[in-house]
Amino acid sequence: MTTFRAVLSPCIGVCQLSDDGLCMGCHRTNAEIARWSQMNDDERLRLMEDVLPKREAGLR
Repeated sequence: MTTFRAVLSPCIGVCQLSDDGLCMGCHRTNAEIARWSQMNDDERLRLMEDVLPKREAGLR
């Protein structure tokens, strides 16, 4: 049995980069946004569950 997971993009449609190079809507870098479609589910989950919440909280 194959387990299928689909990790949706964190994009909320506020697509502007701030002065620090992060998207003002989803807090991803330009490189992370560009690479999203090539990331596997584990990479996406790590970004969504670990990296982005810290950035949003200002803990980069």
